[in-house]
Amino acid sequence: MSTRKNTAVGAAMLTVALTLTACGGGPETTEPGSAEKVSTDEDITISLAWWGDDDRASKYEEAVDLFEEEHPNITVQTQFQDWDGYWTSRATEAAGGALPDVMQMDLSYVRQYGATGQLLDLNGQVGVNLNLDGFEDSLLTSGQIDEGQYAIPTGSNTLAVLYNADRLKDLGIEPPAEGYTWDDYNAWIEKVSEAGKGKDPVVYGSFDYTGTLWFFLQWLVQQGVEPFSEDGQLNFDEAQLTEWLTSGQDLRDSGAFFPIKRTKQLEPLGGFTVNETASEATWDNVLANYAAASGQDIRLLPMPSGEKGPQQFWKPAMLLSASGETAQPEASAALIDFLVNDPEVGKIFGTSKGVPAVAAQRDAMEVEPGSVDEQVVQFEEDMADVVTEPVPVPVEGMGEIEAEFKRLGEELQYGNITVDEFVTQWFSFANSTVKQS
Repeated sequence: MSTRKNTAVGAAMLTVALTLTACGGGPETTEPGSAEKVSTDEDITISLAWWGDDDRASKYEEAVDLFEEEHPNITVQTQFQDWDGYWTSRATEAAGGALPDVMQMDLSYVRQYGATGQLLDLNGQVGVNLNLDGFEDSLLTSGQIDEGQYAIPTGSNTLAVLYNADRLKDLGIEPPAEGYTWDDYNAWIEKVSEAGKGKDPVVYGSFDYTGTLWFFLQWLVQQGVEPFSEDGQLNFDEAQLTEWLTSGQDLRDSGAFFPIKRTKQLEPLGGFTVNETASEATWDNVLANYAAASGQDIRLLPMPSGEKGPQQFWKPAMLLSASGETAQPEASAALIDFLVNDPEVGKIFGTSKGVPAVAAQRDAMEVEPGSVDEQVVQFEEDMADVVTEPVPVPVEGMGEIEAEFKRLGEELQYGNITVDEFVTQWFSFANSTVKQS
């Protein structure tokens, strides 16, 4: 680890049919190419923050070392945290106008930070310190608000069910069959949890996936519902959310889901990471992290099918943004440019942040036969016919309503609230949080 960086260690294709349009006036935009070239003479220090685990941290540190070699006058101070801690810190910094110069961004938060002037419009850096020639226009729109470019995608991903082939072999159970439905998945979870009772440690089929907003959105899409309206409002009702949450109630009652108390004991790790659950619904690019952490044979399946089939969507795996208050916009843009375009960075990260958005990074990946990178690349190629829907366009306030969904999901698992109470409380929170057009 470079001594030039102050690292705060914390805890754990290419088509997105998406146009983000801010409600109301929105932030000002800048013309491409209006910036100056980053200085090569003066000493510059910028900060970089991301969420993730130790494996992602080591990859970022290696990439930053290469950037500093190419820009010897620029020092990058790095920090990372787990997901929840990361956004808590960003909210605190945003309130004081002190966001990191460069930060990893999620689609759920682009509007929250970009539409309020807290992110740098990178249009002015394009063609000077930031090269976007290798990006599909349809992918770049994921980081746009009105005409401004507030985030740059690092790559693409889609939802998947990861399963532990070693654990299933030990239990004598096959993974879910091709074309399986949500009901099939629930029955499979019950079967695995029953078989895993006598193991040390006990093995469960899955965590309670119903408490994650993105899985609910996936289910809605499979019902033919666009979760959010064009004017940035919720486009589903209490009955639909009740149906979704109720679908997992039998598994909660029987104890087939991974216990929430054990989840809290393991944080920032999870049951799947320590091989105590046999499957986990998540984003496909997380495969590399889980395989490295667990030391097991981890494989990928599409999400369960709905009434009209799988009907999945591509989502920008992650994005990179710069602070609207940065004193070093040129250096910040140069760092983003390096992280999304440099072939060596593509080789370092592989598919851990999604299949790279730029061909130069995809081509540079050392995809060994049987490797996790090969699995993810092949999975996304195989999913091309399954990904038939546009990604749900997050509303302003998405990050907050997503966090509240998770909190209430945990309360539901503890048995502190009922499904009806979850629905009532979440809709009350969402209706007061989502910006009205």
